[in-house]
Amino acid sequence: MLTNKKLIITGAASGIGKEIVKLGLREGASVIACDINSRLLEELKQQADACQNLHTYQVDVSDYDQVRDFFAYIEQEHPDADSLVNNAGIYLAQSILDYQEDEIARVMDINIKGAVYFSKLFGRRMLRNQQKGTIVNMSSVSGMEGSSDAIYGLTKAALLGLTKSCAMNFSPYIRVNAVAPTMVDTSMMETIPEWRKKEYLSHQLIPAPVLPEDVAETVVFLLSDKSKHYTGATFDINNGGYLR
Repeated sequence: MLTNKKLIITGAASGIGKEIVKLGLREGASVIACDINSRLLEELKQQADACQNLHTYQVDVSDYDQVRDFFAYIEQEHPDADSLVNNAGIYLAQSILDYQEDEIARVMDINIKGAVYFSKLFGRRMLRNQQKGTIVNMSSVSGMEGSSDAIYGLTKAALLGLTKSCAMNFSPYIRVNAVAPTMVDTSMMETIPEWRKKEYLSHQLIPAPVLPEDVAETVVFLLSDKSKHYTGATFDINNGGYLR
């Protein structure tokens, strides 16, 4: 499904990002996996059995200079990169009343600025070359319905706005869509209290939990030509939990 496509994936070394990498490779794509954690990137490379189509790059998405250096590397080594998944993000699972100033800045820098920086530099290169491509932004049900963690929720809502604006700004060359999953079983969810998890699940119409590989399937669809008529759209993967 993704043959001849080359994907840039941020936050690629764990959780949902890791599943997107694995599925992308299985679907025939080449992947540039980006993450701040070099150890996890090395583990990813080993798990992929030294796949020739997997390349890794350590980068802090919230540091503009590092992102600019990354795109200089892309220009030199992977000029055919045509897809971007803005997946990097953090979740502190706390009330706005408990947030410290540096924590607010950190969540907003990674979750919002990272996606802005990558979208800007990816979009500029693609439009300059009049090259067709796709962007998928990893939002959250928290960005659509609100969150008990207000800072996280606002960052994920911001990504929905970024998605729509970039869909307009980058047309007709780049399709831009968002994925907004419900609670997914990753290490990020370990900070959520058990009572809150049960509350989430009790509202869902489909009892099967949403797994990282389920989200990856939707992302791969949006990266593929099968979704050629979608742009500016949000795919909310939440088991029908907010229909009441």
